[in-house]
Amino acid sequence: MLSRDLALALQDAGVRWHPVSGDAFVINREGFEGDVFVVSDMTIESHEFETGTILGFNGTTEWALDSVALENALWLPHEHQLRELLGGTFLSLSRIEDGYRVDFAINGESAFEEAATPADAYAAALLGLVRAASR
Repeated sequence: MLSRDLALALQDAGVRWHPVSGDAFVINREGFEGDVFVVSDMTIESHEFETGTILGFNGTTEWALDSVALENALWLPHEHQLRELLGGTFLSLSRIEDGYRVDFAINGESAFEEAATPADAYAAALLGLVRAASR
């Protein structure tokens, strides 16, 4: 699973989340530091309102938690979602001695990021891509 620090860096860089079933997230609120939630059509649904997106907890065992605004949730994208966000810039994922390496292209130039897990390597590459696009 993607590290919380990289997920926060992606959010701060402008990567936006449109919740779908199966998405993992944490709540940015004291008391929820170790809890990871998953959007599910049966228990946690994404509801769109004019005022914003709300994640509704439908009769779950999550006591005293009816809903949370999207801006109070931090998305933990899965590997396949990060790879999709890299799109045509993604070149390859390979195993290296200390973890994984993602090769990708930025403005036609080859680049790479390395990390301990595939998810973190994908996220680091996406972060590099987003930062390069904002310059």
